[in-house]
Amino acid sequence: MRLEARFRWLPTPFRSVLLFVVWLLLNNSVSPGHLLLAAFFAITIPWITFPFRDPQPLIVKPGLAFRHLMLVLYDIVTANLQVALLILGPTKKLRPGFVKVPLDLSHEMPITILASTVSLTPGTVSAEVYPIPESLEEGEVIEQRYLLIHVLDLADEQALINTIKQRYEAPLKEIFRC
Repeated sequence: MRLEARFRWLPTPFRSVLLFVVWLLLNNSVSPGHLLLAAFFAITIPWITFPFRDPQPLIVKPGLAFRHLMLVLYDIVTANLQVALLILGPTKKLRPGFVKVPLDLSHEMPITILASTVSLTPGTVSAEVYPIPESLEEGEVIEQRYLLIHVLDLADEQALINTIKQRYEAPLKEIFRC
């Protein structure tokens, strides 16, 4: 993988800045020696590890990514309250079940973020993404991928699928353009 000339020494600038800052915070010092060592690590570690990384899609809409993050945080809080009410009520009314959500996302990073979002929201847990690409025979093309989700109280399967696709998957498709 060839890097453009402007990124040759800093293949992942954000990680370099993060490493620099974290090093200084962990050492609680901004002495010249720590500044030099932080700069050395900030340049060397990303440069050495870059060839081992898989290419990831870029965030093309950071404003939408921030709004999506705020939406997920809001959903986590409200879902906590809903699950608390479900748990405190009679457990015989619970309708647990599995739902198979067809995915329109193709890259692993947005799929991972979607699965994590579903798992972070109380009352739902991502169980599996299938078919798994490594388990396919060579040359076989993945026609459709699914996210298997366990739901604590499943009232309407299609409504849940539509909610996940519209509320979480659609913004991720725009954020990553995939």
